[in-house]
Amino acid sequence: MAKQDADCITLDLFHDIPKVGRPKTNPLPREQQIRINKRNQLKRDRSSGLKRVELKLHTSLVQRLEEEAGKKNINRAEMIESILQNYFNTQNNK
Repeated sequence: MAKQDADCITLDLFHDIPKVGRPKTNPLPREQQIRINKRNQLKRDRSSGLKRVELKLHTSLVQRLEEEAGKKNINRAEMIESILQNYFNTQNNK
């Protein structure tokens, strides 16, 4: 019987092999933990009504966004969202 990393039932298959160092808190390799955590984050975002959007911006524009967001004590994503909300609110009032 071969051991599989994703197998959550037979994790102690090779338990008798002593290991040196800090004990593992999670039996899965870090790469797999990251994938699982990202998948769970995307599920949480979807359930709360968020949708992922990617865009490429020039470095100078990103720096200005970060400066303005820092002045308002919000993060860059919240700053972009507020700019878009303001734009659509002004378009609806015309």
